[in-house]
Amino acid sequence: MSDYDELAEQRRKRLKLIQFSSEDQSLVESEKPKETFQDVGGLEDVKKKIRMNFILPLQQPEIFAAYGKEAGGSLLLFGPPGCGKTFLARAVAGEIDANFLHIELQAILSMYVGQSEHNLHDIFQKARENKPCVIFIDELDAMGGNRHQMRQHHDRMLVNQLLLELDGLQAENDQVFVIGATNTPWYLDPALRRPGRFNHLIFVPPPEEAERELILKLKLAGKPAEDLSLGRLASDTKLFSGADLEQVVKDAVESAMERTFESGKIEPITNNDLKKAAKNRKATTLEWFATAKNYATFSDVNKDYQVVLEYAKKHGIR
Repeated sequence: MSDYDELAEQRRKRLKLIQFSSEDQSLVESEKPKETFQDVGGLEDVKKKIRMNFILPLQQPEIFAAYGKEAGGSLLLFGPPGCGKTFLARAVAGEIDANFLHIELQAILSMYVGQSEHNLHDIFQKARENKPCVIFIDELDAMGGNRHQMRQHHDRMLVNQLLLELDGLQAENDQVFVIGATNTPWYLDPALRRPGRFNHLIFVPPPEEAERELILKLKLAGKPAEDLSLGRLASDTKLFSGADLEQVVKDAVESAMERTFESGKIEPITNNDLKKAAKNRKATTLEWFATAKNYATFSDVNKDYQVVLEYAKKHGIR
């Protein structure tokens, strides 16, 4: 066998392996979440917008058909990290009893040219075959960043493929709901914000005081604790994200465990444990607001992020 024939045989084997992998292995598994809007504390304005664009078209299709609107579409959730964007997307799928596909960049990327775009198409095609279906794209900016700032050709091609799938040129997207989530929407490719793509931009803020108290209760449920003043702690943790509050509880648990190892008996979590844990931490959302406010003030030509400035003013964020 000549060197040329040997190289050709290796190439055929590699292509066969790629084809076998793409046909026999599912990139993303679909599921039907049990969470609904009843499990989402607060965020009433956010839920209202989602109901109008996602839920009511399925429940009352005749009204939307009269106005020439079909069930389906896209939604972009943005805000500080750790504020429940993923949970909210799952709740949307649970609310409409739809299949749920959670896409992450690492599940799509491939070392072979063109395979990443093929993988993305396969996921959208799977959603179209399992209607109604919610496709949730986490960290959308990692997949749909600004093409003008990309040096690699294959990165730009992946954005092009995403645009193609959103337009539904390959198949009908009726009853396929696409939800994107990002902490930095200003880094997205402008074409993704064109009407018909991610034209519904919804701000997901940090939890309010009542929501923070509920989150603390949920995170402390089932753990040994004294009679806790969670209302006061919720008041003292202004602008803390859900992830921040979870870490506060973890720190308090560690303090109680240290006492347990010293005394030899189970020691309850105390108000002092929680107060000390909260005092040693700052809201991680503050750094995000500093960046978002600068962008909204100086670079937001279309006033897309005016809601961030209004929220910051209302809550005294400087």
